[in-house]
This record gives sequence, C-alpha cells and structure tokens, in this order.
Amino acid sequence: MDFNFSPLFISLRVAGVATFLTFFIGLYAAHKISDFKKGKAFFDSIFTLPLILPPTVLGFFLLIIFGRNSIIGAFFQSVGVNIVFSWIGAVVASSVVAFPLMYRTSLGAFEQIDENVINSAKTLGISKLKIFWLIKVPMAKSGILAGTILAFARALGEFGATIMVAGNIPDRTQTMAVAVFSAVMAGNRELAYIWVAIILTVSVILITLMNYFAKKR
Repeated sequence: MDFNFSPLFISLRVAGVATFLTFFIGLYAAHKISDFKKGKAFFDSIFTLPLILPPTVLGFFLLIIFGRNSIIGAFFQSVGVNIVFSWIGAVVASSVVAFPLMYRTSLGAFEQIDENVINSAKTLGISKLKIFWLIKVPMAKSGILAGTILAFARALGEFGATIMVAGNIPDRTQTMAVAVFSAVMAGNRELAYIWVAIILTVSVILITLMNYFAKKR
C-alpha cells in the first residue's frame, strides 16, 4: 500500500495558520469583551456561536459568504484569490471553528486578573497597549497557552466545515480528517486505521500539554 503523507502536512499547515490567526483575533476579542460593561452577553453569544453550531451549518454559511455569487467572494475572485475549494478555504473554515476555544479560554483567564492591578497601572499613566501586552497577557499566559493548544487541536481535526468549503482534493485540501472519511468511503479500512492512529497520537499529545498548562494555571 502506497502511503501519502500529504494529508498530515496539509493538516499541520492549515492548523498552524488557523491557530496563528485565531490567536491574535481571539486575544483581541477576549480583551475587548472583558472590558465591556454593556452588551457583553450579546457579543459573547455571537463569538461563542461557532462552538455550538454543527460544522456543516458553519460550512454552509461560509459558502454563502465566500461563494462566487456573494459580494465578498466576487471581490476575492477579482483579485485572483479563490477561497472556495482551495487551501485558503480550509484555513478559513478551521479558523472559524477554532476561534471560540481561543476566545473563551482567554476570556476566562483575563476575567481572573485582579482589577486592582489594572487600575494601578492606569493610575501610573501606562498606556492601554502596554497594559495589555505587559500586564494582562503575562498574567493570563497559562490560560492563553491552553486556549492556543485547544484551538490548534480543533483546527487539526476539523472536518464538516472544511469538506464543505475546501472540498476533498488530494494533495491540496485533503486533511487527515477528510482522508479518514475518504478511506472509509473507499472501503480501505487499513488506511483509515493509520490516519485514525496518527490523529489519536497527536490529540493525546495536545491534550497532555493542555492539561499541563491548565494545572499550572
């Protein structure tokens, strides 16, 4: 049996880029929401929604948003960027699915910071940007690291939204989760077992790291 490692490399690359995006977007969103006094529950619900919705439903919405007939999709097409059925589409789908985990974990870490520390920094005239990067982020680093690992693990195992937006194109958009599905549909259980074993191994490593940072937190 010829074994192709491309789904592993595609999954790692997609998950890596998606985690990079969700890290900064999730941190920014969590930082802003933690400071909200009004409307916090509404925005928190919106940001957490991808965690509740079925991945196929998210994939459907992403197809509507980035499809060729949409305004956004037409714009990207005009500049030569094709999101649907491309590697970029896999990154977008994985980022949307992984975002709530990064956001919720970071938000919980930020909310545990003593407000007196933040108020003291403001009294000393320290800028909001420095307060965020030099005080809030270091104090919440364990939670942020745990959220990053969770986001990476979720992006790595994403299937539903990815197959709807990026499709199942070998050597281009076929991730490990999609490779398992393809192997099962083709009746190749031996190949499916191999990919399941690889996914389980990576997942156990990531969960171990997450538990370590959660315990440290």
